[in-house]
Amino acid sequence: MLPTQTNPPLLAARGLVFARNEQPVFGPLDFVIDAGEALLVQGDNGAGKTTLLRVLAGLLHADGGQVDIDGAAATPALRARAMAYLGHLGALKADLTTLDNLHFFTGLHGRRRGQMPGNALAIVGLAGFEDTPVRQLSAGQKKRLALARLWLAPAPLWLLDEPYANLDLEGINLVNRMIQAHLRDGGAALLTTHGAYAAPPVRTRLLHLERPA
Repeated sequence: MLPTQTNPPLLAARGLVFARNEQPVFGPLDFVIDAGEALLVQGDNGAGKTTLLRVLAGLLHADGGQVDIDGAAATPALRARAMAYLGHLGALKADLTTLDNLHFFTGLHGRRRGQMPGNALAIVGLAGFEDTPVRQLSAGQKKRLALARLWLAPAPLWLLDEPYANLDLEGINLVNRMIQAHLRDGGAALLTTHGAYAAPPVRTRLLHLERPA
C-alpha cells in the first residue's frame, strides 16, 4: 500500500530570528499555517508582531531561519504571488477614486477569480463611493477600501496587521466574514492582535510573542 501523500503547509517558519541594532526582537520562532486555517499572533506593543509580518512579507530581512511557502523557499517572486499584505498604512492613492485605486491594483497584481472591483466595493460597504477620491474618506472607510483590495488579491496567504483597527462592530464582523470565505476557498490568514478582539470563527492556531528581556 502506498503511503498517504500530505500537502506541505502553505507557510512554514523554522528558527526565524530578527534583531534590530543587535538587539533581539523575536525568535527563534517555529510555526506553520495550513490551507484553511488562521494563525493569530498576539502580544503587547513592542513584542514584534508587525515586524514578524514584515519579515514574512519580505519587507525586512531575517537574521536567521527560513520561510517556506507551499514547501518551497520563499523567494521574492514566490512571495509576490502567494502573499497579500495589509499593514497599518493603507498604501492608497489619495487623489484617485476608490474604484480607480482598485483598478490600479488589479492591473498590477491580477484579481481573484470571479471578482471585480465594483463588486469588492459593495462587499465592504462602499457601494455608492465609486467616484469618491480617497482623500475624502474617513479612516474607517479607507480601511474598508484596503479590505476591498485584499479581497481582490489572488494570493492564497493573507498577512493582516491589526485588521480590526479603525473599524466598528459591523466592520469587525466584515473582516471575520472575509477571513471565513477566504479559508473556505483554500486560503490561509495570519493576523496580529493585541487580544482586544475575539479571533475569527475559523480553525485557528495561536502564536504569542513576548517582549525580549
